[in-house]
Amino acid sequence: MTHIVTAGELPDGHAALDIECLDRICLNAYVPVLQSSGQVVAFMTQHLGKPIPSPALMEQIGTRFRRPVESYAGANEIPWVRFGKDDRKIAVMQPHIAAQAATGRSGVAAAGVSQEFQRVWPAYQRDTQAAAPQYTFAKADRRVTCYYFYLWDEDSGPAFLKACAYFPCPAKIWVSGHERARRQALRAGIGFTELASGFASCDDPAGLQEICDRFQAGTIEVFAQRRLHRVPVPFGPAGRDAGYWRECSMRQAGVSRTVVFDEPCRARLFFEALIAGNLDPGRPENVEIIFGRRVRADTPGTFRTAIDRPVIDPGGKGAVVNVFYKHSRVKQYLKEGRAMRIETAVSCPRDLNCNARLPSLDELQGKARLISRRILEAERAGQATVLASPAFERIAHPSTGPDGRRTPALRSGDPRVTALAGALASALAAAAGITSKSLRALITGLLNTRYTPGQMTYDLRRLRLAGLIRRIEHTSRHVLTPDGIKFAVFHTKLYSRLLRPLMAAGQPQAPAELRQALDTLNRHVDDYIDRARLGKAA
Repeated sequence: MTHIVTAGELPDGHAALDIECLDRICLNAYVPVLQSSGQVVAFMTQHLGKPIPSPALMEQIGTRFRRPVESYAGANEIPWVRFGKDDRKIAVMQPHIAAQAATGRSGVAAAGVSQEFQRVWPAYQRDTQAAAPQYTFAKADRRVTCYYFYLWDEDSGPAFLKACAYFPCPAKIWVSGHERARRQALRAGIGFTELASGFASCDDPAGLQEICDRFQAGTIEVFAQRRLHRVPVPFGPAGRDAGYWRECSMRQAGVSRTVVFDEPCRARLFFEALIAGNLDPGRPENVEIIFGRRVRADTPGTFRTAIDRPVIDPGGKGAVVNVFYKHSRVKQYLKEGRAMRIETAVSCPRDLNCNARLPSLDELQGKARLISRRILEAERAGQATVLASPAFERIAHPSTGPDGRRTPALRSGDPRVTALAGALASALAAAAGITSKSLRALITGLLNTRYTPGQMTYDLRRLRLAGLIRRIEHTSRHVLTPDGIKFAVFHTKLYSRLLRPLMAAGQPQAPAELRQALDTLNRHVDDYIDRARLGKAA
C-alpha cells in the first residue's frame, strides 16, 4: 500500500519541485489628476481653456479617441473583432494570439470592441437661474464602448490591454507571471515541462525560482508603460506633457505556490487524507472547517474557510479548500492530479495592509507567500502528532522566562483557553497580523460572555511569554509562531472533534455507532476492573 504523505512530510522529502510565483496581475491604468470633480473642472477650464465645463467636451474627447483606435487597427492590419453578448473573449482571441506567437515577434494580435459598464464621470445639469447652463460631475457606472488589445510579447507571453472610450478613459492591463517565467526560462536555457499554468518539472529549480522572483513592480511598470505608449493616447501629447497621463495601480494580484509530488500517485492520497482530517461524517458538498470570523457589523467581506467538492471534476482538482478573507481568497487544490497548488488572489491590497500603487507589489507578494506558508504550517500541525512537543509541556505548566517573569499556564479544558485557541485558529490567514481588538471580538463570540480588555491584555501576555505569538516590530499587531499554530489547531480540533462529540455521546442526538462504541468501551473497562479484583472507590 502506498504511504500517505502528510503535510509535514511534503515540503521536506516528497516534493520534486516547489515554486512560488506571481501567477497573474491585473492593473488599473488611471489619470491621478482626474479623480475628483474639481480636477475634472480644472482640466476643462484651465488645460483646455474652455469657459464652461460641459459634457460636450467629454464627447469630443471620446470621439478623438475612438477614431485613432479604429485607424490604428486598420493601418497595422490588426484583426478587428466585435464581441457578442455571451462571448468568452479569451476563447475568441486565442487563435489570433497563437498566430502572433508563431511569428516570434511582439505585437498586437487582435483588437476587439464591446459595450460594458465602467466607472466614469457623467455630467448632470444643475437647476440654476443663470443664463449659461451649469453642470456638476459625479462618478457613476455607465454602459460605454470599451476596446481590447490582445497582445503577445516575446518577454512576457500573452497579455491584454482594455481601454474605455468615455472620459477619463481608464484602462486595465493583464499579464501572466507564469507565462513570463516560461519565456525567461527558455531564454536562459533552463529545461522544463509545463503543468497548465505552472511547471511539472525543471532542470534547474533554483534558477527558475530566481526568474519568478525577478517579476516585480519595476518590470511590470516598464511593460505597462511601453504598451500604453503604443496605443492611441486619449489626451494627446499636450495632455501628457501637462501631467494627464496614466499611472498604474493593482486591481488584482494572484500569487501561487505549486508543490509537485515526487510520485503522482501520492498526490490524491495526500489531499484525501488532508480533507478527511477536516470533514465531519457525511462528506457534504460544502463543509466549513473553521468558525466564521467575528468582525464588526460594518466590516465588509466574507470571513470563513470551506471545502468544496465539485460534482463534476473534469480537471482532476478533486476537493478545493477555499479561504475567504474580506475581498481576497486563498484556494488550495490538486493541479492535474499531480501537484498541490495554493493560490492567493488579492482583489483589494488594503486587505493585507498594502497600498494599491504598483510599487507596493513586492510587499504584497511577500505577505501572500506568507499566507501559503501559514496554511501548510497549520496543516502540519493538524496532521502531525504534537502531544510530545516540548511546546505543549511548556504551555501546560507555569514557568519562568529568561528575564525572570513568571509565565502562567494555559491549561487544556479551560473554556477561556479553548476560546483563545479557536480565535487564533480563525485568524491564521490574517497576513497583516492580529490586533487586540479583533482577537477580543472573536473570543467574545466564542465564549458568549463578557470578555474585558483587561482579560485580553492578560491573555496576550500569556501567549507572548509562552512563545505562541510575537509582536510585529513598531506595531501593535501580533503574528502566530510555529508553536502558536500548533497550539491553535490542536486545541481547536481536540475540542470540536473529540471532546464535544464524546460529551454528547450519552445524548439521544449522538450517532448510534458512537453510543454503541462507548458502551462497549465501558463494559471492557468494567470487566478489567472485576478481573483485577479492584474495589469501587469509596
